[in-house]
Amino acid sequence: MSQMRQLTEGAEMSSCPSCEEPLESGDLYCGACGFDLSAAPEPVSADDHPTIAINGAAPQGGSAPQAPQAPQAPEVPQEPAASVQWPEAPDASTSTHHPGELRGTDSSGGELPGAGAPAAEPAAAVRFDHPQGADEYALQAPDPRTVAPAAATPPAGTKLCVACRTGTVDQDGYCEHCGHAQPRERDHMERELDAVAAVSDRGLRHHRNEDAFAVSATALPDGSPAVVAIVCDGVSSATRPDEASAAASQAANESLLASLPRGTHPQQAMHDAIIAASDAVNSLAQDPAHAREHDPHRHQNAPACTLVGSVIAGGLLVVGWVGDSRVYWVPEDRTAPAARLTEDDSWAAQMVAAGLMNEEEAYADERAHAITGWLGADAYELEPHTASFKPDRAGVVVVCTDGLWNYAEGAAEMAAVVPADAAERPLHCAQVLVGHALDGGGHDNVTVAVLPFSLTPQGAGSA
Repeated sequence: MSQMRQLTEGAEMSSCPSCEEPLESGDLYCGACGFDLSAAPEPVSADDHPTIAINGAAPQGGSAPQAPQAPQAPEVPQEPAASVQWPEAPDASTSTHHPGELRGTDSSGGELPGAGAPAAEPAAAVRFDHPQGADEYALQAPDPRTVAPAAATPPAGTKLCVACRTGTVDQDGYCEHCGHAQPRERDHMERELDAVAAVSDRGLRHHRNEDAFAVSATALPDGSPAVVAIVCDGVSSATRPDEASAAASQAANESLLASLPRGTHPQQAMHDAIIAASDAVNSLAQDPAHAREHDPHRHQNAPACTLVGSVIAGGLLVVGWVGDSRVYWVPEDRTAPAARLTEDDSWAAQMVAAGLMNEEEAYADERAHAITGWLGADAYELEPHTASFKPDRAGVVVVCTDGLWNYAEGAAEMAAVVPADAAERPLHCAQVLVGHALDGGGHDNVTVAVLPFSLTPQGAGSA
């Protein structure tokens, strides 16, 4: 319809089709209600079948629809049989309804599931926690205002990504969802018992932690306590050094826990523990297929590590070692001198022992840390070192790898780093010492065990 035709028809109207107010000739809008006369519909013929309005009002045949005058209700004609039967809303005091209160029909005219259920009592206020009974028509999705999104619960023991907390971690240590590399369990380890504590850290330069430790406590046959600390450092140039250190520390610890309660002298027990650790590392070399699992073209050699340990039992302080890891004695009274209780199996130590270099010159050489003794199938004849001491005062024993003593080499330097309350807080002391190594550069893995040593009160007449 053209605009000119609409204007002509609007001018011929005698009353507004909206409010039925009289119109004047040439009016484009109703002066009473503002109705746009140009938008008035064309007359409807008697043969037309217009679409039924949503409110049920039907247009009068042959003329413009007449708006019902309040308060008279519009006349609702009978609807065709094929049309949708709209349900009547219940007389409620509120316009809010819950699922199941109104019946419905689908596109074919049939009732929806639950349509025959009795209508629920109208609520006096909006409630979002209305329970849905078995006969109610359930929503396709829960109300997001009241129901938190349900996350799938992973099976027990599933390791989740530390970054996205949704993806699982594959065997290579990467998240299958976001690809984030997961921290290894051995990157930082801490353990504390009543009389011993240990801390191990990967450091700042290495891609993995090749150190390992074991701390434990047991009792001698007379019931007196015995405390054990074993620290191992994997040889980086060897194959699978992390496995070697773990195997050695576990085997030595188990050997000591088996022999000390039987009454074996602590120094002999330490010697036997080093032998057991060596056997455990040697057995790793008998599995070359496992060694080549990830890199079949890499040169393979025997797994290797160093070992140092300490046992405090019966008033004795026993140490044992193979390699260049160390034990320091730091007295509680710092006016007394500290001491290093081990001698390195290294090139520098041999130069000093032979009188060819002083200690400062030897450890400044690039060959200083080349070890001359270690645990492994390709090691020379195994020579476990053990020593026994009987301190006359209280103090702490520091068992560590070169990842620490590289930053506090001398006994006095180590004593200066050990906190004054180390005997009361051994774990804190170990944490401080690891932090000292990291602050110094953290070029190597660093592992520290701290054992407080206290004097046993002697009875009257004792020497």
